[in-house]
Amino acid sequence: MTETPDLAELERRAAREQRPVYGADAHIVCDNLVRIYKTDGIEVVALQGLDLLVGAGEMVAIVGASGSGKSTLLNILSGLDVPTAGVARVAGADLLTMKSRQRLQFRRERVGFVWQQTSRNLLPYLSAEQNVELPMRFGGRSRRARAARAAELLDMLGVGDCARRRPGELSGGQQQRIAIAVAVACEPQVVLADEPTGELDTATAAEVFDALRRVNAELGTTTVVVTHDAQVSEQVDRTVGIRDGRTSSEIRRRDDTDGTRVSEEYAVLDRAGRVQLPRDFTEALDMRDRVRLELENDHVGVWPDRRREPGRRRGPEPGSGPGEAEGEDGDG
Repeated sequence: MTETPDLAELERRAAREQRPVYGADAHIVCDNLVRIYKTDGIEVVALQGLDLLVGAGEMVAIVGASGSGKSTLLNILSGLDVPTAGVARVAGADLLTMKSRQRLQFRRERVGFVWQQTSRNLLPYLSAEQNVELPMRFGGRSRRARAARAAELLDMLGVGDCARRRPGELSGGQQQRIAIAVAVACEPQVVLADEPTGELDTATAAEVFDALRRVNAELGTTTVVVTHDAQVSEQVDRTVGIRDGRTSSEIRRRDDTDGTRVSEEYAVLDRAGRVQLPRDFTEALDMRDRVRLELENDHVGVWPDRRREPGRRRGPEPGSGPGEAEGEDGDG
């Protein structure tokens, strides 16, 4: 396999060719990312050339159907899995070329991870404060520094009164907030959370997500949350949708001048020029196999193929006026 160039080499090449480096200023960079598994002799393509940029200090939600590649992406970004091809960089670390020892150090120092299952986040025989102190012991911090940091984080996340209690004596929401404290104990640059509210009721899930938002806002930690919970995904400024192993859509939210919350949905145009039209659109216009394109001054028109088999609907003709598929595709 051809070795993937590091960021410095990419910058040198870009300088020679007088073009910007893709994601040079981003904290998380995925460029044409591919992950292929082999199970019982069958190859499964979990990621099919995924592109993603996340800025430093940003909080992003990742959504998608089961099997779309969300958890695979998170496992790669956390160093738990290795990409098959493409570029994956997190906080300046190249995850494709990293050696085993470098990968272990990366997981200890640069990223924190929160699992959906509360039982995977905490050791049952340790108290809350001992769980938070544990990763700092591997980092070589003194006992006094560990205790001070653990107390600070537990208080910040509203579970300071749980410091001496073990996981079995805590509610699911308390366990997840303590798990967040464990994830940021060593001051990582990035926190990754895989369905952190998946086992919780609505009210408790809101408390856990508030804890993640507090970590993002007060510690400036770049945060990526995979979720099926619409209440979670709607509370961030940017939600990225993944479909069939590629980023397919983005919803960006902002506060308008009058204080109202405004959401805008986009189709994602990747670096190869590919765009995934939403299924609702393709089904409404009976788009299959291929489509016709027409370049206008400020948008691209997309129409079903004119040559249709008997008994199938025909879509609108090019130039038939606004309100066709191009109105949404123009956002891409």
